[in-house]
Amino acid sequence: MKEIVINKLINIIKKYNDIDNTKLLEIKYGLETIYLTIIKTIVFIVLAYFINTLTELLYFILFYGILRLTGFGVHAHKSLHCWISSILIFVLIPILIKYVSIPEYLLYVVTLLTIILFCLYAPADTPKRPLINKKKRIIYKLLTIIIGIIYFITIIMNNNITTINSMFYSLVLESFLVTPIAYKIFGVSYKNYKNYKRKEKK
Repeated sequence: MKEIVINKLINIIKKYNDIDNTKLLEIKYGLETIYLTIIKTIVFIVLAYFINTLTELLYFILFYGILRLTGFGVHAHKSLHCWISSILIFVLIPILIKYVSIPEYLLYVVTLLTIILFCLYAPADTPKRPLINKKKRIIYKLLTIIIGIIYFITIIMNNNITTINSMFYSLVLESFLVTPIAYKIFGVSYKNYKNYKRKEKK
């Protein structure tokens, strides 16, 4: 089903635009990402509705999505791995957000550690989307750190447990997904912009 939808969209784009193969591959990758995101979101919303964690899921998608926009991070190499990890993340974490109370000192310590990890490793690119531009990498790093600090301040000042836990788990997940350890677990190359530069020199 995915291939049928993507190929139809690619054919429409080719019909009305003069685009080279490299650009088409980039567009295809983007369309595949959007398609999978939509399908997975629908599945997780349905699951969350039945296990009564819909509010927590929506909060988590919002706060995690904001961090992901600037911090990026590893993507599973295979579709099956992507589905398994996504189910664990978007089904399990909303349950934790709803039912697990995190001690205040642990919230603060771990949140500060996530910001340190952002300073060290964000943004983290992928083989299909290497962050070649150095200036953009710096901007994304600063934005991710700033968002992390805003979340930290909100966690300190806010009394809403859903907001606090959603931000906390978003920080924990994103800070892990930008580390070399996460890339090693998923079998994906790290700092792909360096590999891209090496190819250019050859």
